[in-house]
Amino acid sequence: MPDKILVRATNWVGDAVMSLPALRALRQQFPGACISILAKPWVADLYRREPFCDELILYTPRTVTEKWAAAHALRPRHFDIAILLQNAFEAAAIAYLADIPERVGYSRDGRGFLLTRAISVPKPGEIPRHESFYYLELLRRAGIIDAMPANDAVRLEGAADACASGLDRFQNIGLGDTVIGVSPGAAYGTAKRWLPERFADSAIRVANELGAAVAIFGSKDERDLCQSVATPIAASIVKPVKNFAGETSLAEFIDLAAACRVYLTNDSGAMHIASALGVPTVAIFGATDDQTTGPTGVLAKVVRESVECSPCLKRECPIDHRCMTRVSAARVAETALDLLK
Repeated sequence: MPDKILVRATNWVGDAVMSLPALRALRQQFPGACISILAKPWVADLYRREPFCDELILYTPRTVTEKWAAAHALRPRHFDIAILLQNAFEAAAIAYLADIPERVGYSRDGRGFLLTRAISVPKPGEIPRHESFYYLELLRRAGIIDAMPANDAVRLEGAADACASGLDRFQNIGLGDTVIGVSPGAAYGTAKRWLPERFADSAIRVANELGAAVAIFGSKDERDLCQSVATPIAASIVKPVKNFAGETSLAEFIDLAAACRVYLTNDSGAMHIASALGVPTVAIFGATDDQTTGPTGVLAKVVRESVECSPCLKRECPIDHRCMTRVSAARVAETALDLLK
């Protein structure tokens, strides 16, 4: 029975959200253990309110020398076991150099010899398709859990506190307590992006129906994209519109997303967070596969148009982007309003 567990978190927000059921199962299996999460700064805030996280350790090294130093800094902590949710060779090397006696992870990236439990990667059809089961299966194959948990929902336990904090901020900046969230960007590539003018049209209809303000979120690089959505909305609704692109940390985004009445989004990290917070979420899918990376729960709905080339998993559409252009603003707005009934 380990007393001190180190978990190497995944590096991307969407993957981090999909690993939540595994981390919850880990806590249920070892309720008295101290679980430390080793995470990159841009995903760390996802775990701050979660009951499975006793400690966050930021992982920031870039050079080989810095990585060596980071591994040796972990040695005096005397972790009993490292569970590597990240698939990279580096994650196993750090755990090995930190002298952690049990090192559990999938046998990928040539790192099997560094692991004490090198777990075979599931083959297609061996586990449910949604990627959240990939992380749960690691624990099951390693013998850490006996079976898939009865509750495998992808959720953030700190949603209520996040919502209260987000509502305070919305009210303080004049957006009120009924706000629609919109994320028109997507990091993977433009093939995942629905048309910005249709995001605007759907948000306008939903906002007018609800008497709501609109909050638009994205990265610093998506500022202009988000503004192209904000401008027509501002001209068409009574309540205010705020472009938050590039202005929020992950922790701030989580709070604000939790306070949204409904969320309109592409397949993105924002989608995963909004749905895990229990916010009614409408996700537009085209190039990617909602059966593997889609939002979960009864308050999440996927809108997609069945076309012969989708899902292609391409970053950029080589033809006419028909999987997205055939999705109407009216359909997305109606889906959002139906979710709220």
